[in-house]
Amino acid sequence: MFCRAIYSTEKPMRVIITVINDIATDQRVLRQTALLNELHCETLIIGRHLRGSPELPPVASGSLRLKLFLSRGPLMYIAFNLRLFLTLLFRKADFYVSNDLDTLLPCFIISKLFRRKLVYDAHEYFTGQHSLVERSLKHWLWKKLEKRLLPKIKHMLTVSEGIADIYKAEYGVDPVVVRNLSPSSKAIIARSRNELDIDNNQLLVILQGTGINPGRGGDQLIKAVADIEGVKLIILGEGDEMESIRENAAKKGLDGKVIFLPRMSWDSMMSYTKCCDAGLSLDLDTCINQRYSLPNKLFDYISAGIPVIASPLPEVKAIIDKYNCGIILKEVTPDDIAEALKKLRDDVALLKFLKQNASSASGDLAWEKEKIKEQALFMSVITDIQKKQSE
Repeated sequence: MFCRAIYSTEKPMRVIITVINDIATDQRVLRQTALLNELHCETLIIGRHLRGSPELPPVASGSLRLKLFLSRGPLMYIAFNLRLFLTLLFRKADFYVSNDLDTLLPCFIISKLFRRKLVYDAHEYFTGQHSLVERSLKHWLWKKLEKRLLPKIKHMLTVSEGIADIYKAEYGVDPVVVRNLSPSSKAIIARSRNELDIDNNQLLVILQGTGINPGRGGDQLIKAVADIEGVKLIILGEGDEMESIRENAAKKGLDGKVIFLPRMSWDSMMSYTKCCDAGLSLDLDTCINQRYSLPNKLFDYISAGIPVIASPLPEVKAIIDKYNCGIILKEVTPDDIAEALKKLRDDVALLKFLKQNASSASGDLAWEKEKIKEQALFMSVITDIQKKQSE
């Protein structure tokens, strides 16, 4: 069932949004859906059914989650794309929004078959992921698909200038850059530290994410926290490295220093983030995709008004340097992380200064401003469709 538009002055556009991720926690897709509803569109999000997924927020009330027997691997991708193609074949839409390369082929074929417009949103430089680059056959197959389809895409979004420049150079496309900025979190009330059994004089830091995977600095962080006093850590989310992180924390006897919290809705997550003193973004330069990434957590921390301890990735460093709202590590090592944590723990004036800067930056780095660029792209698509319908 489609989610109805917010207002209705004429027949609304029907839009199908596709994503392979968990709809409930994919903030980019949820923001995209809300924006399309504001533009008098009825939306249907088609995603994948995952175990342990949080309850869908109201904006995703029009959604369909496809159940698969497999949760990962090549056969999962093949099964999902076949199911997605068949699902799209029997649902009418005025245009489609494909999120990432792993949903693009069915959307592309259907858009050509029914002569409908297609918007492609590249959440990352997909073929530049470390997990693909190190697997030559998989990388070749995805790259082949990308080379065939991207030059034919007329409407495209992506998440950072660095990734946009790569797509321009490779395929001659000109993506609109819409960063994963967070909406205002002013209305969200911070959790009480008493509830978490944390003293106010302790430094409380958080690592959050729906993809806490290898290359995100989790193990280095555990080693750093084990060696310093007066610091407590929240790790909130899920990922392929979580089991290893939990095991390492248990081996080092960190039950009282590290708090593990499950994946949850954005509002709930931000209530924990807002009670912290700093956030961690420790992604390693493992591949070209990660090098030019702008992770959601960076902007969540800034929205919460807390400084960021970050790895020296160029796009992340540029944000932190511009607003002077955090500490950039020389390298993501336990020693460098520990040094940064001690600096914030011991220098009250510095922590206060960085918090003030993060709070000020949250006014500029807000989804309410960033969405104007995405709004303009969708408005142009809708206007073109309306013109053709009136001819």
